[in-house]
Amino acid sequence: MKLAEPDHLVFAATTLAQGIDWVADLTGAVAQPGGKHVAMGTHNALLRLGERVYLEIIAIDPEGARPARQRWFDLDDGDLRADLLDAPRLIHWVARTRDLDRAVAEAGYDPGPILPFERGPYRWRITVPDDGSRPGRGVLPTLIQWDVPQHPTDALPDSGIVLEQLAASHPDANPVRRSLARLGLEAAIHVTYDRVTRLAAMLRTPRGLIAL
Repeated sequence: MKLAEPDHLVFAATTLAQGIDWVADLTGAVAQPGGKHVAMGTHNALLRLGERVYLEIIAIDPEGARPARQRWFDLDDGDLRADLLDAPRLIHWVARTRDLDRAVAEAGYDPGPILPFERGPYRWRITVPDDGSRPGRGVLPTLIQWDVPQHPTDALPDSGIVLEQLAASHPDANPVRRSLARLGLEAAIHVTYDRVTRLAAMLRTPRGLIAL
Protein backbone atom coordinates (compact mmCIF):
# COMPACT_ATOMS: atom_id res chain seq x y z
CA MET A 1 0.00 0.00 0.00
CA LYS A 2 1.23 3.50 -0.82
CA LEU A 3 1.48 5.31 2.51
CA ALA A 4 3.34 8.38 1.27
CA GLU A 5 4.26 10.44 -1.79
CA PRO A 6 6.83 13.17 -2.45
CA ASP A 7 5.82 16.55 -1.02
CA HIS A 8 8.86 18.80 -1.24
CA LEU A 9 12.62 19.00 -1.67
CA VAL A 10 14.81 20.74 0.91
CA PHE A 11 17.46 23.01 -0.60
CA ALA A 12 19.69 24.69 1.98
CA ALA A 13 21.83 27.80 1.80
CA THR A 14 23.93 29.89 4.16
CA THR A 15 21.51 32.78 3.59
CA LEU A 16 18.04 32.69 2.11
CA ALA A 17 18.88 35.40 -0.44
CA GLN A 18 21.85 33.36 -1.62
CA GLY A 19 19.67 30.28 -2.07
CA ILE A 20 16.98 32.17 -3.98
CA ASP A 21 19.56 33.74 -6.30
CA TRP A 22 21.34 30.42 -6.89
CA VAL A 23 18.13 28.65 -7.90
CA ALA A 24 17.03 31.60 -10.05
CA ASP A 25 20.35 31.65 -11.89
CA LEU A 26 20.07 27.91 -12.54
CA THR A 27 16.40 27.64 -13.48
CA GLY A 28 15.29 31.14 -14.45
CA ALA A 29 12.51 30.99 -11.84
CA VAL A 30 12.40 33.06 -8.66
CA ALA A 31 11.14 31.37 -5.49
CA GLN A 32 8.34 33.08 -3.59
CA PRO A 33 8.74 34.19 0.04
CA GLY A 34 7.50 31.56 2.45
CA GLY A 35 7.88 32.63 6.05
CA LYS A 36 9.57 31.97 9.33
CA HIS A 37 9.71 28.80 11.43
CA VAL A 38 10.06 30.48 14.83
CA ALA A 39 10.49 27.23 16.77
CA MET A 40 13.39 26.20 14.51
CA GLY A 41 15.01 29.56 13.89
CA THR A 42 14.75 29.20 10.11
CA HIS A 43 12.98 30.87 7.21
CA ASN A 44 12.22 29.78 3.65
CA ALA A 45 11.13 30.51 0.11
CA LEU A 46 9.13 28.18 -2.16
CA LEU A 47 9.15 27.22 -5.83
CA ARG A 48 6.43 25.08 -7.38
CA LEU A 49 7.63 21.88 -9.07
CA GLY A 50 4.32 20.53 -10.32
CA GLU A 51 1.11 19.29 -8.76
CA ARG A 52 1.51 19.53 -4.97
CA VAL A 53 5.31 19.27 -5.14
CA TYR A 54 7.64 22.17 -4.40
CA LEU A 55 11.21 23.17 -3.68
CA GLU A 56 11.81 24.64 -0.23
CA ILE A 57 14.83 26.93 -0.06
CA ILE A 58 15.74 27.13 3.63
CA ALA A 59 18.32 28.92 5.74
CA ILE A 60 18.94 29.90 9.33
CA ASP A 61 17.04 33.11 10.07
CA PRO A 62 19.58 35.73 11.23
CA GLU A 63 16.76 37.68 12.90
CA GLY A 64 15.36 34.63 14.71
CA ALA A 65 16.17 33.53 18.23
CA ARG A 66 18.35 30.47 18.52
CA PRO A 67 16.02 27.57 19.36
CA ALA A 68 16.40 25.60 22.57
CA ARG A 69 16.80 22.44 20.49
CA GLN A 70 18.79 21.48 17.41
CA ARG A 71 17.39 22.89 14.19
CA TRP A 72 15.86 20.49 11.68
CA PHE A 73 17.56 19.09 8.55
CA ASP A 74 21.04 19.13 10.18
CA LEU A 75 21.23 22.91 9.80
CA ASP A 76 23.30 23.12 13.01
CA ASP A 77 25.73 20.44 11.82
CA GLY A 78 29.21 21.86 11.37
CA ASP A 79 30.07 19.74 8.35
CA LEU A 80 26.89 20.72 6.51
CA ARG A 81 27.37 24.38 7.34
CA ALA A 82 30.89 24.19 5.94
CA ASP A 83 29.54 22.59 2.75
CA LEU A 84 26.97 25.36 2.39
CA LEU A 85 29.72 27.96 2.52
CA ASP A 86 30.94 26.48 -0.77
CA ALA A 87 27.50 26.51 -2.41
CA PRO A 88 23.81 26.00 -1.63
CA ARG A 89 22.70 22.43 -2.19
CA LEU A 90 19.89 19.90 -2.12
CA ILE A 91 20.11 18.20 1.27
CA HIS A 92 16.87 16.30 1.86
CA TRP A 93 13.29 15.57 0.84
CA VAL A 94 9.93 15.31 2.58
CA ALA A 95 7.15 12.83 1.87
CA ARG A 96 3.47 13.53 2.49
CA THR A 97 1.10 11.08 4.10
CA ARG A 98 -2.56 11.08 5.11
CA ASP A 99 -1.85 8.90 8.17
CA LEU A 100 1.34 10.11 9.80
CA ASP A 101 1.15 7.86 12.84
CA ARG A 102 0.81 4.76 10.68
CA ALA A 103 3.55 5.86 8.30
CA VAL A 104 5.95 6.41 11.20
CA ALA A 105 5.05 3.01 12.67
CA GLU A 106 5.55 1.16 9.39
CA ALA A 107 8.49 3.08 7.91
CA GLY A 108 11.17 0.66 9.03
CA TYR A 109 13.40 3.51 10.20
CA ASP A 110 13.13 6.15 12.92
CA PRO A 111 12.08 9.47 11.35
CA GLY A 112 11.89 11.13 14.77
CA PRO A 113 9.08 12.43 16.99
CA ILE A 114 6.06 14.12 15.44
CA LEU A 115 5.94 17.89 16.03
CA PRO A 116 3.01 20.23 15.25
CA PHE A 117 3.50 23.50 13.34
CA GLU A 118 1.20 26.31 12.24
CA ARG A 119 1.75 29.34 10.00
CA GLY A 120 -0.93 31.43 8.35
CA PRO A 121 -3.58 29.14 6.84
CA TYR A 122 -1.37 26.05 7.15
CA ARG A 123 -1.24 23.49 9.91
CA TRP A 124 0.96 20.46 9.66
CA ARG A 125 2.66 17.75 11.66
CA ILE A 126 6.15 16.66 10.75
CA THR A 127 8.78 14.23 12.01
CA VAL A 128 11.91 15.84 13.48
CA PRO A 129 14.62 13.83 15.29
CA ASP A 130 15.65 15.34 18.63
CA ASP A 131 19.18 15.86 17.33
CA GLY A 132 17.90 17.55 14.17
CA SER A 133 19.47 14.94 11.89
CA ARG A 134 18.22 13.96 8.46
CA PRO A 135 17.07 10.30 8.25
CA GLY A 136 19.48 8.26 6.16
CA ARG A 137 21.71 11.35 5.84
CA GLY A 138 19.02 12.92 3.68
CA VAL A 139 18.08 9.93 1.53
CA LEU A 140 15.19 8.66 3.68
CA PRO A 141 12.39 11.21 3.84
CA THR A 142 11.11 13.27 6.67
CA LEU A 143 7.36 12.58 6.92
CA ILE A 144 4.67 15.26 6.94
CA GLN A 145 0.88 15.39 7.22
CA TRP A 146 -0.96 18.55 6.20
CA ASP A 147 -3.92 18.96 8.55
CA VAL A 148 -5.76 21.54 6.42
CA PRO A 149 -7.06 21.29 2.83
CA GLN A 150 -4.64 23.97 1.67
CA HIS A 151 -1.22 22.99 0.37
CA PRO A 152 1.64 25.48 -0.16
CA THR A 153 1.60 24.88 -3.92
CA ASP A 154 -2.00 26.14 -4.09
CA ALA A 155 -0.70 29.68 -3.56
CA LEU A 156 2.37 29.39 -5.79
CA PRO A 157 2.50 30.46 -9.44
CA ASP A 158 3.32 27.88 -12.09
CA SER A 159 7.11 28.02 -12.41
CA GLY A 160 7.24 25.94 -15.58
CA ILE A 161 9.46 23.52 -13.66
CA VAL A 162 8.60 19.89 -12.89
CA LEU A 163 10.38 17.35 -10.71
CA GLU A 164 11.29 14.49 -13.05
CA GLN A 165 13.27 12.16 -10.80
CA LEU A 166 14.99 11.84 -7.44
CA ALA A 167 18.14 9.75 -7.20
CA ALA A 168 20.54 8.92 -4.39
CA SER A 169 23.47 6.78 -3.37
CA HIS A 170 23.95 5.31 0.10
CA PRO A 171 26.35 2.83 1.74
CA ASP A 172 23.36 0.87 3.11
CA ALA A 173 21.31 0.97 -0.06
CA ASN A 174 19.35 -2.25 0.48
CA PRO A 175 17.89 -1.32 3.90
CA VAL A 176 17.11 2.15 2.54
CA ARG A 177 15.24 0.65 -0.41
CA ARG A 178 13.30 -1.67 1.90
CA SER A 179 12.16 1.26 4.04
CA LEU A 180 11.12 3.22 0.98
CA ALA A 181 9.11 0.24 -0.26
CA ARG A 182 7.31 -0.02 3.08
CA LEU A 183 6.06 3.52 2.51
CA GLY A 184 5.23 2.94 -1.16
CA LEU A 185 8.03 5.28 -2.23
CA GLU A 186 10.19 2.80 -4.13
CA ALA A 187 9.36 4.48 -7.45
CA ALA A 188 9.82 8.00 -6.09
CA ILE A 189 13.60 7.81 -5.72
CA HIS A 190 16.25 5.60 -7.33
CA VAL A 191 18.79 4.50 -4.71
CA THR A 192 22.10 2.85 -5.59
CA TYR A 193 25.06 1.70 -3.51
CA ASP A 194 28.07 3.92 -2.94
CA ARG A 195 30.39 4.56 -0.04
CA VAL A 196 29.39 8.23 -0.22
CA THR A 197 25.82 9.39 0.44
CA ARG A 198 24.46 11.68 -2.25
CA LEU A 199 21.06 13.08 -3.18
CA ALA A 200 20.13 14.62 -6.54
CA ALA A 201 16.98 15.84 -8.25
CA MET A 202 16.39 16.12 -11.98
CA LEU A 203 14.17 19.06 -12.90
CA ARG A 204 12.54 19.71 -16.27
CA THR A 205 12.69 23.46 -16.86
CA PRO A 206 12.20 25.86 -19.78
CA ARG A 207 16.01 25.79 -19.99
CA GLY A 208 16.06 22.00 -20.34
CA LEU A 209 16.90 19.30 -17.81
CA ILE A 210 18.76 20.58 -14.76
CA ALA A 211 20.20 18.65 -11.83
CA LEU A 212 20.19 19.85 -8.24
